[in-house]
Amino acid sequence: MTDHSVSEELRAMERDQCTACLGTAEEEIVPGYNRPCRACAGTGRRREQLIWQLAHDEAAQLITLPVVRDLVKQTRGAFRLSEIADAVRAALNLPVGRLPVGPRVRDLLLDMQAADEIVMVSAPDELLEGTEVVLHRDPAWERVRTLGA
Repeated sequence: MTDHSVSEELRAMERDQCTACLGTAEEEIVPGYNRPCRACAGTGRRREQLIWQLAHDEAAQLITLPVVRDLVKQTRGAFRLSEIADAVRAALNLPVGRLPVGPRVRDLLLDMQAADEIVMVSAPDELLEGTEVVLHRDPAWERVRTLGA
């Protein structure tokens, strides 16, 4: 990933360009692997970047760890990111496309994984840079069984 100087970001802002990708509409994940910029939804524009940031902040307020945890508790066996994201959208009555539900749910599931509440059971869809960087498109997890549970 590329680090930008403050002067580059200010120049991009003055030109109404995304300050994360500097208007290129792409972000470099690892050398040789680019994807659409997540800060501006791949547009390269500042307006879209600000809207996307506000949507992420709103999603963080609405989609909390207790909401995701309760939905995960209702699962039997392995579950996919897309399944939990759909369940969150339905439980909170969120229209499709308004908020970044999938990315928010993914972040919370990764927090649960780090806390040893769930374990990832799916293999990566793609290996980038050997086995150093992996790509999961719709990962699957299972709840961790605890003693006495």
